[in-house]
Amino acid sequence: MSAQETKSSNDKTSIDVARDRAEHLRKAVYQHKPTSRAGFSERLFTWVFKGLVYPQIWEDPDIDMQALDLNENSRLITIASGGCNVLSYLTNNPKEILAVDLNTAHIALTRLKLKAAEALPNYNTYYRFFGEADEKANLRTYKRFLQNEIDPATKAYWEGRDFLFRKRITLFSRDLYHHGLLGYFIGAAHFVAKIYGINPADITKAKTLEEQRSYFEGSLAPLFDKRLIRWVTSKKSSLFGLGIPPAQYDALAGGGDMSIVLKQRLEKLACHFSLDENYFAWQAFGRSYAPIDEGTSHSTGKAGPLPPYLQAQHFDEIKQRANRVSVTNMSMTEKLKGQDNISMDGYVLLDAQDWMTDQQLNELWSEITRTARKGAKVIFRTADEETLLPGRVIDETLNQWTYEETRSLELNKQDRSAIYGGFHLYVKN
Repeated sequence: MSAQETKSSNDKTSIDVARDRAEHLRKAVYQHKPTSRAGFSERLFTWVFKGLVYPQIWEDPDIDMQALDLNENSRLITIASGGCNVLSYLTNNPKEILAVDLNTAHIALTRLKLKAAEALPNYNTYYRFFGEADEKANLRTYKRFLQNEIDPATKAYWEGRDFLFRKRITLFSRDLYHHGLLGYFIGAAHFVAKIYGINPADITKAKTLEEQRSYFEGSLAPLFDKRLIRWVTSKKSSLFGLGIPPAQYDALAGGGDMSIVLKQRLEKLACHFSLDENYFAWQAFGRSYAPIDEGTSHSTGKAGPLPPYLQAQHFDEIKQRANRVSVTNMSMTEKLKGQDNISMDGYVLLDAQDWMTDQQLNELWSEITRTARKGAKVIFRTADEETLLPGRVIDETLNQWTYEETRSLELNKQDRSAIYGGFHLYVKN
């Protein structure tokens, strides 16, 4: 075969792989005919979800690690999303992490974070790149330390261009956290609030939980009674920016008023945890991580709350352990089919099961059960408060697991992200 023929063959393979990934996403979301209103909404979500959705993942990694109880022998599989939690899990010293995702932008972001942990010279450079993500110096850092170190697919993504013909890597000089679907959603929410004379960032000035609650009840809560906001949130497409597909919207609303549900979730985010410990609240209300004392750095000064992977005390261990992570653009079910029987200790499903049909759930849990070691743990979140598995996953499979209901409720109360209705922990019998 000639070199040209080999190149054509490889190109065709890449196209086939891309088509397979798109088909996985369609299968995960499509549940209605394309000519129906619900079907159109599902296809619109799939189109939107192809790009960057989560610059920061919105599941609390500290809660995950409490539930998973990882150690130096643990093999973990997780949905990658924005990669924050993948790197944060490394602080618990697992043996191996398999990260999967159907979204190629999330794959590229996770791989970039991992390679940066290995290649960047010090913590301050790493924090400037991923914690602040808004300085032109980051572009020089990319060219010097990362451009020739990342894999070709990741390089192609970040050096590719957006619809305004800007290289995607420039996101790290234009504030990454103001971009992606989630960033745009939060920005739009701030814009609407300001129309009514409310600046959500003002809550970050609060010094106590009492002040946080006072601001929420006096300024933020009344917004959800506005006719415009009630109308907008009644549309399924309004929550695409949160990565919520139509099927999950129905679970979240529970047949009720979505504006009421969102107000309840925002109340938990704003009032149940001190701003000194909740970086999710800072991202939602301040649109950045908390500032540090002037004239200092996050490695030496008094820092606000940060994800574990961005904390100075963990930088060296993450640098040393980053090579324990593999990142693959495929579904979790597909990845598990390639794993040995009784070989895994932990499974992090995020909220993906809210999207799934009964057939997809049973295929996934069949592979989870086949590969799980005794005592293996599965964690996931749901839009609704209840676990969705009973009555949907067959008894033959589900009876091999114990649902830790009390522990799940305790951990859900501690989850600082406050988005989800339920956190769930299952343990292999």
